[in-house]
Formats: sequence, C-alpha cells, structure tokens
Amino acid sequence: MRIKFISVALGLMALLSACGNDGEQTRTAHKQTLKYKVATDPTLVPMSFYNEEHKLAGFEIDLMREIARVAGFDYEMVGVDWPALFGGLIAKKYDMAISSVTILEERKQRMAFSVPYLQSGLALLVRTNQEGVASVEDLERLNLLAGAQVRTTSYFYLEKFPNIRKKGYELFGHAVADLINGKIDAAVGESTGTLYFKNQRKDYFTKIKMAGEILTRENYGIVFRKEETALRTSVDASLKKLLGDGTIARLHKKWDLGKAASVPLSKAVEQ
Repeated sequence: MRIKFISVALGLMALLSACGNDGEQTRTAHKQTLKYKVATDPTLVPMSFYNEEHKLAGFEIDLMREIARVAGFDYEMVGVDWPALFGGLIAKKYDMAISSVTILEERKQRMAFSVPYLQSGLALLVRTNQEGVASVEDLERLNLLAGAQVRTTSYFYLEKFPNIRKKGYELFGHAVADLINGKIDAAVGESTGTLYFKNQRKDYFTKIKMAGEILTRENYGIVFRKEETALRTSVDASLKKLLGDGTIARLHKKWDLGKAASVPLSKAVEQ
C-alpha cells in the first residue's frame, strides 16, 4: 500500500508540475501578444527623429511611451521611410504607426485611426526676401515653383491647384534645402515640420519664412490595420486619459510646438 501511495503521490506531483508549466507557458504567450511593433518616419523634428545619440526622440516618441504605460503593453519603435509606412503596416511588418499621419477619409478605406492626438495643418514657406506671397493662389498668379514631399497631404494639397508648378521630394527637408538654394520658390509642409528649422537650424530659419496663415486644419491619428479593433480600443482609451489629465498638453509644451499644432479638447474627442 505504501508503494502504491507513493506512486499515486508522485503521479499527482508530475501532473501538477505539468499544469504549472502549461500555465506559465500560457502566461508567457499572453505576455508576448501584448508586445507590439510601432513604426515611425524619423525625419520630422520635433515630432519623430533620431537625436545625437542616434536614438528615437520627439513628441510622438514620448507620446507612445505614455500610451503604452497607461494601456499596459510593451512595444518596440522602428524607423521606417514614409513611402513604406502604410504598406508595411498592412503587410503586418508592424502593428501600428505614429508619424504625424493626417486622418483622411481615403486612408480610412484601407486602415483605421485612433482618436486625434494633435491638430495641425500645412504651412507655406518662402525665402525671407520673397515679397507678394501669402497664399498658394499667389504662387499660381506669379507662376512660382513649389516643392513638397510626395505621398503626403502637402503634395496632395498642391495637386488641387493644377496651374501651380510643383516638384516632388522624398523628404520635406530636401525641399527646404532647394528653397534656400533658389532651386524652387516655395515649399509646402506640415506646420510642425517648420519647427525643426526654428529650433534646430536657426541658420536655415533666418533664410526662410512662413507665408500667410496655416493653409489647412488637420487631425493626426495613430494608424492600425482595420482588423486590430482591440488594440485600437485600448490606444483610444489611453489617449483620452492622456488628453484629460494634461499629459499631452505637457508634451506639447516640452517640445515647443507652439501655434504649429494644438492639443484637441478632451470633450471633443469623447464625442
């Protein structure tokens, strides 16, 4: 009987051990599902860029850190060129993207968006000595050549004016460089993008100026695949909390976004 009892006890211990291992494996697997890959185009200071230590920094990098803290998931940020941002997301190379992406109806046909975390717009830049330009209609009237980053709302905006001469660039910074060097007459880009030249390249900023008012009003959102409803719901809840408790406003101040971008009212986002 003693031998039989010992055998039964050992069997129960082995079973409990196996169940414990299975439980641990289940918890580990569950934890792995809560780690996401987040893409960003790190070319727009102060929103998302590589700092002097070649680490990702900026308003949107800080914002994603706060979202993950509130939502309780782990994540990895990856730098991606703008042309590959949406295609890589749909191909499941990463789980979401945060990169000053304007919420557009045509984009909603392929992807899903979070609630807005910033309101911004497009700015028209010209050389400091340029007179008589305060709008894109002036570019048209004076037959001036304007540059913008391709596949962005900046270039889409210029395309609405068929009589404006336009040139496409892979990076907004390249258009600004050509503007300063006299190769083009104006550049259109995100108003937040102009802050880079104000804060980081003062030598550039003395040579260019913003013409007129912000051209458009846009909402920025985090982008997901359409089927990622649970992840989007979690991020939305985090964003609403961060808007309500003033965290996003504090990040806006930290990165000196000024009038180039504004924080949405939390009540408006709740609607």
